[in-house]
Amino acid sequence: MTDSSAPYDVAVIGAGVVGCAVARELAQYDLRCVLIEASSDVGTGTSKANTAILHTGFDGKPEYLETRMLRRGYTLLNAYAAETGIAVEPVGALLVAWDDQQLQALDGIRDIAHKNGVVDVDFISVEQLYEREPALGTGALGALEVPGESIICPFTPPLAYATQAVVNGVELRLNSTVKAIDRLADGSYALHTSDQTLRSRYIVNAAGLHADTVNRMLGKDEFHVTPRRGELVVFDKMARRLVQHILLPVPGKMGKGVLISPTVFGNVMLGPTAEDLDDKNATETTAAGLSSLFEKGSRIIPELMDEEVTATYAGLRAATQHGDYQIILHAEARYLALGGIRSTGLSASLAIAEHAVALLSEAGLTLVRKSEFVTVRMPAIGEALARPYQCDEMIHANADYGRIICHCERVTRGEIV
Repeated sequence: MTDSSAPYDVAVIGAGVVGCAVARELAQYDLRCVLIEASSDVGTGTSKANTAILHTGFDGKPEYLETRMLRRGYTLLNAYAAETGIAVEPVGALLVAWDDQQLQALDGIRDIAHKNGVVDVDFISVEQLYEREPALGTGALGALEVPGESIICPFTPPLAYATQAVVNGVELRLNSTVKAIDRLADGSYALHTSDQTLRSRYIVNAAGLHADTVNRMLGKDEFHVTPRRGELVVFDKMARRLVQHILLPVPGKMGKGVLISPTVFGNVMLGPTAEDLDDKNATETTAAGLSSLFEKGSRIIPELMDEEVTATYAGLRAATQHGDYQIILHAEARYLALGGIRSTGLSASLAIAEHAVALLSEAGLTLVRKSEFVTVRMPAIGEALARPYQCDEMIHANADYGRIICHCERVTRGEIV
């Protein structure tokens, strides 16, 4: 019988994709853990507004922890997606050069990819490029092909991680903002939230945009988060015929730049912009940002600009003054910070979680694996998978799966219920 008055073994602050992944990883062990989230649901911050790409890590700096996490996370998430039902499509990517400087940069990117172990990255000719992407704008000078890059549903992973964590014993506390943290005489922590005070022996800070705020609560100051706004445009499903691959730009100082990509939902996405801000709540789109996207997109796929726009949105990435992830263990304090996890956090999430739990073990957390770890299966929402409205067996069992409520996305009453 668990003593409810005893402190938790681990408190994870932040239920974005990384925090949920850490909670799921911890749920495999005989521990009492809590996942604390300020919002009303999991994955409602940066996690819900990324570019929905499962990255191979081909272009990461070989010496960066981020690159190592991406390489491992790519393998782990592909396997987890197959087990859980998360929509993934390995459409591949084309890194397109539009001027001589970008063309010259392709050599170095290919060398880095091979050094990172992504050895199938190679050059294709201009003729091959236009064969693969007939709607591509004129003037491209060459490209690298990255066969392993995939598109993924960005919404299901944090839901799957959190669901699996909860069914395996992790407590999830939503609408619970951490306001202050005190270290107690016995070495445990008192986490004062908006609705109660929780005690825990270890803390994992996965607070995303607010990771530096939590870090300061614990007397640490290694990084400062500067929200980097990325605006995106989603085109109607009728535009899907125009794009076969993820079309990547040659990366710049502010990130990977503006791309055009199909989505697992059958749409086409254009973005993101990159704008450093002071406001951690500035998720509105702007006229200037959208205008910039349409200008850049018109060069990549001119025909796309004539298609209907389904939605526009903006996400804030947790950029810091450092280029790499800021995964910092304070073993003596039994505190682990997971800072600076930007848009690659989705692809790297399971590897970050694996690494985080290994670090907690180094700090003295006893890990005894449970005899049973319950798996979960998530609803199929990708266009490449069989949806409920297409499944005679599901409709026969429950007629609501044959009653479509949203005709654009083919969402049935059964799924909503």
